[in-house]
Amino acid sequence: MAVQEHNDFVNVGKEETAIGKRQSLDPKKYLSLDGNSLTIADLVRLGKGLFNIKLTTEAEGKINEAREVIETIIKENRVVYGVNTGFGKFAHMLIPKDKLIVERTRMLLALRINVLAKGYSGVSMETVQAMVKAFNASCLSWVPEKGTVGASGDLAPLAHLTLGLMGEGRMWSPQRGWDDAKTVLECHGLTPLVLKPKEGIGLINGTQMMSSLAAEAVERAVGVARQADIIAALSLEALRGTTKAFHSDVHAVRPHPGQIEVALRLRSLLHSDVFPSQISDSHRTCDRVQDAYTLRCIPQVHGVSNDTIAFVKSILTTELNSATDNPLVFAERGETISGGNFHGEYPAKALDYLAIGVHELASMSERRTERLVNPSLSELPAFLVQDGGLNSGFMIAHCTAAALVSESKALCHPSSVDSLSTSAATEDHVSMGGWAARKALRVVEHVEQVLAIELLAACQALEFLRPLKSTTPLEKVHELVRTVVRPWDHDRQMSPDIEAAHTLLREEKVWEAARPYMDQYRDRLGLKPLPLDD
Repeated sequence: MAVQEHNDFVNVGKEETAIGKRQSLDPKKYLSLDGNSLTIADLVRLGKGLFNIKLTTEAEGKINEAREVIETIIKENRVVYGVNTGFGKFAHMLIPKDKLIVERTRMLLALRINVLAKGYSGVSMETVQAMVKAFNASCLSWVPEKGTVGASGDLAPLAHLTLGLMGEGRMWSPQRGWDDAKTVLECHGLTPLVLKPKEGIGLINGTQMMSSLAAEAVERAVGVARQADIIAALSLEALRGTTKAFHSDVHAVRPHPGQIEVALRLRSLLHSDVFPSQISDSHRTCDRVQDAYTLRCIPQVHGVSNDTIAFVKSILTTELNSATDNPLVFAERGETISGGNFHGEYPAKALDYLAIGVHELASMSERRTERLVNPSLSELPAFLVQDGGLNSGFMIAHCTAAALVSESKALCHPSSVDSLSTSAATEDHVSMGGWAARKALRVVEHVEQVLAIELLAACQALEFLRPLKSTTPLEKVHELVRTVVRPWDHDRQMSPDIEAAHTLLREEKVWEAARPYMDQYRDRLGLKPLPLDD
């Protein structure tokens, strides 16, 4: 799944084939949901179709207990918001029992099921199991990406997902493609949902759209941030920079976790007793005292980006495993409480922070690319190509990086500082979390693309330093790039090269190429190896 410019949240086209192939996976591969322990990485894997899902026995018990409370309320004709009243401004209006079937939907089935599995929503086990079956069959409703203000959660997008589960609107599956939702469900032997009291609001109240987009943004941010350190090391090597600024003593006296980690990564990649560099040896006696900030301050700037991502990841992990609908059902005391857990301010603020934090990786990268292509700064051929004038080399690639960075600056303006009153002033403060999520994801993609351009430029710069070799880990990265992009000897269409390098970053191939050697360096120093992925 991915955000599309034509406002469909479910990605089709190229993705249809991929999802179709995923159905050939072992159907016995399940990930259990209990509402408390879903990780960002697991949610992304679920989105890719790598696992089916099932509920834990404990979750099933909690769902049934909460539903019993709702059934009791209906039998006793008590007036409870969201159970037998309207929503928002219509909360004072009692709805007859025969009108309690409402048409609502939601965005990501896996995340919403996880929320329902906590047992505070009051929906029936029948409804949750129907959602599980739809997920496992890859029956996906058409959901627009725009239209939420993130107040009572993502009401409009979430409504569209349940709409498909009810057999209304459009739905997609690997077997049918896009078709009428009822037809898609019938094709898979699934029965359209018939919602019971409380289930309408139980399926549309919550922050699941912004949170599911946030999960992808955070996961990609983690990947691009650690690969940014490797690419920066390549650029520093090609520019014959010094490693003195990365000495452990420098960072021990300003011990931010991200800064310390980035400096250690750089030391493990650049010239050392573990991995010597012929390029570094060749300019050991130069009279340069210190480098420009985009080289010298990599640990400080990349470091706070890493710490920002870690902070946002913590906020989001809590959000993924939170009850965010309304009212909440507390089965242990047979009580419902109307509150505000649906408000999207937590993910919205975190996503704005993520965009700002991760953008700096691109800001630094673009300046390093400028240094690589500018002969007065690099002492390399202009725009990293021979026969300049006849060939423009990386001139326009750098312009592309600059354009992406400039666009991201505008996208980094926080959306969560805005608020427009809705629902007749009942929802008089909103989070705008949906826009925060969409633009954060766009910024992350721009960062990947800008770093892909720097990766290509740094590898091209190394060609002009041959026959000298860099360190083993950096040479391995160079070898990786050369498996998909040949050296730039004369002008050609560059967009395929940038796309190929971007794919390497999206698949974290650059990280995989360097990581074993980074671990080897840590082992030689008696340090713990790099943490495994979540």
